[in-house]
Amino acid sequence: MKLVEQIAAFAPEIRALRRDLHAHPELKFEEFRTSDRVAEQLTAWGIPIVRGLGGTGVVGIVKAGSSDRAIGLRADMDALPITEFNRFEHASKHPGRMHACGHDGHTAMLMGAARHFATQRNFDGTVYLIFQPAEEGGGGAREMIKDGLFERFPMQAIFGLHNWPGLKAGQFALRAGPMMGSSNEFRIRIQGRGSHAALPHTGVDPVPVACQMVQAFQTIITRNKKPIEAAVLSVTKIHAGEAINVVPDVAEIEGTLRTFSTEAIDLVEQRMRTIIEHTAAAFDCSAELTFLRNYPPTVNHAAETDFCRSVMQSMVGAENVFEFEPTLGAEDFSYFLLEKPGCYAVIGNGEGDHRDTGHGLGPCVLHNPNYDFNDELIPIGASYWVHLAERWLAAR
Repeated sequence: MKLVEQIAAFAPEIRALRRDLHAHPELKFEEFRTSDRVAEQLTAWGIPIVRGLGGTGVVGIVKAGSSDRAIGLRADMDALPITEFNRFEHASKHPGRMHACGHDGHTAMLMGAARHFATQRNFDGTVYLIFQPAEEGGGGAREMIKDGLFERFPMQAIFGLHNWPGLKAGQFALRAGPMMGSSNEFRIRIQGRGSHAALPHTGVDPVPVACQMVQAFQTIITRNKKPIEAAVLSVTKIHAGEAINVVPDVAEIEGTLRTFSTEAIDLVEQRMRTIIEHTAAAFDCSAELTFLRNYPPTVNHAAETDFCRSVMQSMVGAENVFEFEPTLGAEDFSYFLLEKPGCYAVIGNGEGDHRDTGHGLGPCVLHNPNYDFNDELIPIGASYWVHLAERWLAAR
């Protein structure tokens, strides 16, 4: 494995930072202590910073030479509203908040690269170190863009890296095209007319209307969408009524839609609206759909993905770089890729054997109260960032 020697030497220092961040998790747009720690450390290393993008975001600026070429490297910083089951020394000190997705480790890997860049700048151009808030449901990437990220820090490409349990430490995976899915929510309110359950003919029952809609929605997936396109429409909540002997006035349906393309979102939303309107009319009631488009699909650019793959292969060998199987989980790095060429990849986090004594008994998977980031990844991920930036800025 081709690690940057300097990074391997100071990895324990970055590990201590990572564990401190893990012990003090902060939720979306509340990463005040985290961003303070990042900003203070970058400043101590002599790296200029800009704060406030997306609220609590931090951007470090590393310049060398005279080239106007620039690259962006992104790490997310926020935690999740989960109570941690681990009891080792660096477990969360705040009940109900936990770094259960490894953003503490993502921040640490980029800080490791920053620590190296502070003294070794073997490139001609600019590296922007982007520490992003609110990936977990807050759209922090979108908010940083709104605050002028790409205007204030003009870069030609942007790259992201996420840990991936089940893939061994020292392994990577990526793919060109769709990497992760979109995230969308829907809420439907069906307005009927209540009555006594013994006299249903005097009202309009919204419950069978809801049942008809839910059944019909699946025909969008099986009969309207192209079979080779991926989309999952899940009704996850149905609520109606308060008493067993009363036909309710209102029934409500909620759920999610996940796809790999905006075109599929458009199709499903349009068909849902048609089904809802005409089903409600057929039963002599009314209905309203609220459709929320959250994160777009994460779609990697081909040239940048090939470039990342070559960097990974030079580090760990082609046998340790895999084609990623797309997942319909969502990621707000997608907003960056709508604006700039780039690639989002994953680095193996192992199976959980790295966890210190005192870990929970459950699996070490993402969004799980027994999870912990694998500190073996710090020198690997930081070295990847350094190799990627140096080679990209050296390329024509």
